[in-house]
Amino acid sequence: MKSIYISSKSAIILSGLLSAISLPALAMTSPQTTLIQNVQIFDGVRNIGTSSVLIKDDKIADIDFKGDVKDAQIIIDGTDLTLLPGMIDSHVHAMMAMDTPLLFGVTTQLDMFTPPTVNADIRAKTKNGENKDVADLYSAGFLATAPGGHGTQFGVSVPTLTTPQEADSWVKSRIEEGSDFIKIVREPGSSFGRPLPTLDSATTKALIKAAHDNGKLAVVHVQDYDSAFDTISSGADGLVHMFFDKSADDAIIALAKEKGVFITPTYSVFEGFHGRKGTASLLRNENFAGLLPEIAKDNINQSFGPDRSAKLDANMAQSISAFANAGVLILAGTDAGNPGVYYGISMHRELQLLVKAGLSPAQALSAATANPAKAYKLTDRGRIANGMKADLLLVKGDPTKDITATRNIIDIWKDGQSAKNLILAKRAEISNLISNSISGENSGANNAALAGETAKQTAAVNNGILGNIANFHFEGEGVKITAPFGIGWDVNSDVIMGGGSTATLSKGREDSLRISGSVKKGSFAQWAGIAFVLGDTPFAPKDISAASAMTFRIRGTGGGFAVMAFSQKSGQMPNSKNFTVTDNWQDIRINFADLGRFQAANATLLTISAIMPGDYDVEIKDIAFIDGE
Repeated sequence: MKSIYISSKSAIILSGLLSAISLPALAMTSPQTTLIQNVQIFDGVRNIGTSSVLIKDDKIADIDFKGDVKDAQIIIDGTDLTLLPGMIDSHVHAMMAMDTPLLFGVTTQLDMFTPPTVNADIRAKTKNGENKDVADLYSAGFLATAPGGHGTQFGVSVPTLTTPQEADSWVKSRIEEGSDFIKIVREPGSSFGRPLPTLDSATTKALIKAAHDNGKLAVVHVQDYDSAFDTISSGADGLVHMFFDKSADDAIIALAKEKGVFITPTYSVFEGFHGRKGTASLLRNENFAGLLPEIAKDNINQSFGPDRSAKLDANMAQSISAFANAGVLILAGTDAGNPGVYYGISMHRELQLLVKAGLSPAQALSAATANPAKAYKLTDRGRIANGMKADLLLVKGDPTKDITATRNIIDIWKDGQSAKNLILAKRAEISNLISNSISGENSGANNAALAGETAKQTAAVNNGILGNIANFHFEGEGVKITAPFGIGWDVNSDVIMGGGSTATLSKGREDSLRISGSVKKGSFAQWAGIAFVLGDTPFAPKDISAASAMTFRIRGTGGGFAVMAFSQKSGQMPNSKNFTVTDNWQDIRINFADLGRFQAANATLLTISAIMPGDYDVEIKDIAFIDGE
């Protein structure tokens, strides 16, 4: 096969030329041999100088190749370029956008809580070495938390526990589900000034021991100093957030060093929660243009109130640098899946923030490569060395001197296969979405052509969709809501965002459902009410397009209310419609067409919530999906 020579200067030009090729020509290829010549190498720990790296199949064959290049199918001139291990995002919630991280150089993700059925296929392919076109994924599955504690607010059923005696069986159940490590929540809410139920010290310690007894790492969600200190003392392997209510002092630094704990600060998500849109600045980067749909950009651009990041910056700078200087492993993680950050792209912001906090660029790069591989015992990645997985990132410039050079991506390899075609295909896909939105290609004649097929499916789709969607059952003080499909209904509130709003269910005066509680003013959002999880598994989409609206009757008191709707393809921002209540029964109709980007064909969640600060007390009944007038 004829060799292809690509210089660093012509790489970007080549990328532009390839974008003009029709999509059928972008079929993935699997070159067996790639040689990157005269490239500077950051091996995951340090800059080891300039050499030539040979990739064979899915492995790094030789990091100092001096042999005959005649048999290489692709030869790349690495002059003025730096080769890095593929990045590892050490904190995500991998519920969607599985094809996105790789496009930004993230070749492995560590999922800190997603119901195990949601990403089971990706995790299975990871174990079998079959992820050529998406990032590998390792997951905690369900997290360990107390009833009503952090992690239970997503509208999905989470297995909780309250005592040390339950720890062993809880951990074994997670391992049976395929959890790669165990994640534990210690979140009393003190960092936000809003108390939350949380696991006590004894139960946390028992969970850590059970994880270790079963050969699994135990990592812990903390956001306050006291929980962090107690968790490290209890033998946790790592903290998956940095506490930010105060800076690290000598006592906790010495303890962390003694115990050999690792820490994932997730600085980028915290800056968002403190009112600064850090990742949003990367949307202007030309190298990242055209890789994210509008819903991802909306998620990144979410507003979180006024900028309150100065104190956060001071605490992070003191804590991160102090831990690193003491030899504590720092890992780069974004908490993608949350507002303000997004898969892949936010890793580049996280690296910049780690440097802002006092790490050297090389230390920050290690936090995204060698450190997480070491911490999570992923022995085949995170380093550039002979025999390692050929998960690699090639950038222009020297990121060991300027950390922002990681954004100047020339190429990415996953298991020895270039992602260049994936990047081009994604840009073409996004471009088509934009063109269709502008030109209205999905209207008129196209809709007429689809109408026949839609009509054929109407009867089947209507079955179980239209009509009553909430039946109330009252037993003593207890309330249960059943639904004709999906996981069903449950209480839902802003606790997901660190809020303190409440919702209590009880029997109303006319066999209606009474929802009462208080909405507490938050920094950027607040709500409390009930939510309907539409799919059969958490986050799974449900086609409810047979319906055009949701209706219900409601009466009571409160400052303001809304129906909020989520769908798989409309992102994590709620699509909402406000309404008011009075002392008398009134009929409310929420047309799906009035819910912004909500797509009924892949709906995931609907909520009926109080949204204005203050107490509320309402009765609701006759909740239904309807079609037509």
